Amino acid sequence: MFGILGRLKQSGVVGMNQRNADFILRYNKRSLYPLVDDKLRTKYLATASGIAVPELYGVIEIQHDVTRFSEMIKDHEDFVIKPAHGSGGSGICVITGRLNSRYRQNNGDLLTEEDIKYHVSNILSGLYSLGGQPDQALIEYRVKFDPLFEAVSYRGVPDIRTIVFRGIPVASMVRLPTRMSDGKANLHQGAVGAGIDMKTGRTTHAIWQNYPIEQHPDTGATISGLVIPHWHKLLTLAAQCHELAGLGYLGVDVVLDRELGPLVLELNARPGLSIQIANRRGMSRLLEKIAKLEKIPASASDRATLGQTLLTPDHL
Repeated sequence: MFGILGRLKQSGVVGMNQRNADFILRYNKRSLYPLVDDKLRTKYLATASGIAVPELYGVIEIQHDVTRFSEMIKDHEDFVIKPAHGSGGSGICVITGRLNSRYRQNNGDLLTEEDIKYHVSNILSGLYSLGGQPDQALIEYRVKFDPLFEAVSYRGVPDIRTIVFRGIPVASMVRLPTRMSDGKANLHQGAVGAGIDMKTGRTTHAIWQNYPIEQHPDTGATISGLVIPHWHKLLTLAAQCHELAGLGYLGVDVVLDRELGPLVLELNARPGLSIQIANRRGMSRLLEKIAKLEKIPASASDRATLGQTLLTPDHL
């Protein structure tokens, strides 16, 4: 572990202070933060821009609307409930099917409708929101992840986090749910992070709890060597989110649906830095290189291609 950190430092790892001062404060206007901190606004913006997102079934905004829950999901056996202002996967409830009058969660638990309405009420009260402010509950399509990830995921949907700087994809990793993370693709809760080669879309190294691993801790399957389908399309989607949010430095989370392909899940104005450990490569040199570019391609596809070719071959 210490050897990896030492090599990361030599390769130009970006620390939190540098990220905040040189990239977030400089390239992200604070007035634009609500566009990404509010998942409902993000979804509306993406839909209006033609960017693929999970379908929204309904929104519950006030306590009185909780009574409309049954009507919203009457045509859907499975769905996801999430807070509009939640972070780190908190408050997300994934329903994978029904058994008689009860709803089955992704962890196997069975919930009554009253259980779900109670959870929605907690979302509205701000239990899971940033700053504890009153919130909204989104009910949306449950992603059916690509079979590629079946052996390296535990009861949840993997997502692909990409850092985008000045509209150019810089680094990517796939976050794989585990038993520890309770099926959520969140590294802080115990998910696995696997670096992705930007040129080929192939998984390389992996970390779990900041320690290098080769196999998924629950399934035992090898993590490296997976080729992400629709790779250029996925990077192009990430690049498009630069125009969508107007942020110069952001994280874009994309999921791969087995039928619908890449879908943008959410955006982050303050993406974490563990992506460097997962890739065993610091981002500082590349970010500085992009900061000095006088001309950035207007096309999101061209920016995605640029992101695939800017990396130098000095992998750690």
